[in-house]
Amino acid sequence: MSRWQLIGIVATCTLSMILNIANSTAVAIALPTIGRDINIPEYRLQWVVSAYSLSSGCLLLFFGRIADLYGRKLCFNLGIIFMAVFALGCGFAQDEITIDILRGLQGIGGAACIPAAIGILAHAFPPSKARSVAFATFGAGAPVGGAIGSLIGGVLTQLTRPTWRSTFFFTAGLGGLCLIGSFLTIPKDHPSQEADRRIDWLGAFLVTAALTLIIFVLSDGTIAPQGWRTPYIIALIIIGVVFLGLYIAWQYYLERIQDSGRGDASRWTPPPLMRISIWGRDHGRLAVMLCIAFLEWCGFLSWQFWAQLYYQNYENYTPVLTMVRFIPMFITGVLCNVVVALVVGRIPGVILIVFGTALTSVASLLFANIIPSATYWAFGFPAAVVSVFGADFVFSSGTLFVAKVCLPHEQSVGGALFQTLTQLGTSFGLAISTIVYNSTLSKASLQRGVVVNINGTNAPRSAQLVAYKDAMWTGFAFGIAGSVLAAIFLRNIGIIGHRKGPKPDSTSETTALDGSGAPGTSETHSEKRREGQEPHT
Repeated sequence: MSRWQLIGIVATCTLSMILNIANSTAVAIALPTIGRDINIPEYRLQWVVSAYSLSSGCLLLFFGRIADLYGRKLCFNLGIIFMAVFALGCGFAQDEITIDILRGLQGIGGAACIPAAIGILAHAFPPSKARSVAFATFGAGAPVGGAIGSLIGGVLTQLTRPTWRSTFFFTAGLGGLCLIGSFLTIPKDHPSQEADRRIDWLGAFLVTAALTLIIFVLSDGTIAPQGWRTPYIIALIIIGVVFLGLYIAWQYYLERIQDSGRGDASRWTPPPLMRISIWGRDHGRLAVMLCIAFLEWCGFLSWQFWAQLYYQNYENYTPVLTMVRFIPMFITGVLCNVVVALVVGRIPGVILIVFGTALTSVASLLFANIIPSATYWAFGFPAAVVSVFGADFVFSSGTLFVAKVCLPHEQSVGGALFQTLTQLGTSFGLAISTIVYNSTLSKASLQRGVVVNINGTNAPRSAQLVAYKDAMWTGFAFGIAGSVLAAIFLRNIGIIGHRKGPKPDSTSETTALDGSGAPGTSETHSEKRREGQEPHT
């Protein structure tokens, strides 16, 4: 491919990440306006955001496998179409149920296009400095998407006649632009060369059902009629955990069958949706990286969620004034990915990850000690600057590491696994911090002689401040946990990126055929044996 086509591929994939993130941040900043316009109580507003995360997070593994088998460009395009079409639908929604359902359907598009985009980049760029730049640019799509979503979303919500509906029309337009870029730059798909292309439908059902139930419980447990003691909440979390256990056992069984060479003996034993052994790649460091991604998104999204509510509901700022206070976060996010592109091939990955996760936790620490009467430059500005270090360093380093240790025909599945853990982290972090917030709000209000209502709207301001601070302490704990995990288990991870492309080696094969039959992105076999990555044959 020509240099311009490669640049176009990176730009298109990055735009898909921008679109995916903007679909969340643009809606998040418009939540108070949406609630007032179509009468959604504040305690149920989170579902306008959570419905998107629910469907996109639960279907990532399934669509990652589909992309590897039947074409990454096809899966990518279908995902973009889903996001654009249902964004238009959300713009015309008139009630709470309609917008929640449409947001869930829109999330299917995110689940389809993001793993496919990671697979497209991994296939287009073999291990080299160009791959590091490509993945860092793709990672920069997250802060840029956050900036576009918050900036444009805040302006459109406050200054246009359709208010919040304009944000959905805007994201639909971004989807159309991304689709045009895909048709012009991404090469056509080639048939997969895997001998067995059957889909593990049972595994797809088990993992989708399990994640759906778990994420639903995490999102709804705090607002259920009796909270976490509500009977259906208890029942669903038990069923979700059981389904997840069955999925893991089923994948392990299928992997053993495939490795024994008896995979074709029965129509009921297709290749697994996700090989359990993938978690053990690079001596288990991939599993550690996935856990760190989970914890990082727990802390980062908790800080972002509660900071927005603090500005709008406690300080009573408008959406535009709230958006302005997050501008340093978006600028820093882009700069962080530039730094990753420059240094990921020169310094050990553990330094980036420990440094980044620690700084993200500092943002929560600042808000946990915030003084409302103090100037924005004392707490808000430094928190916005340091908040994105962890998310950007972990995302760029993590996706590069996944591409490095996964085999060519499972690049999209590996990317989907990484994205799934970040989505789960988002839901888990918001659920735990919401539990802390609600509990603190009730206790602090009761100490002041006020019994808060279900919406929490009658809570004293002093009690609200204490609750916001405790929620931020929760986010701080998540970030520190990620830093400690990285410092202990990723000490020998080495350099993740590459300064230059691999040199030819007469004693080892430097290329492998990926799922499309083209030169793949795997390391040399000698490198894989040295790092303990060579799969069982």
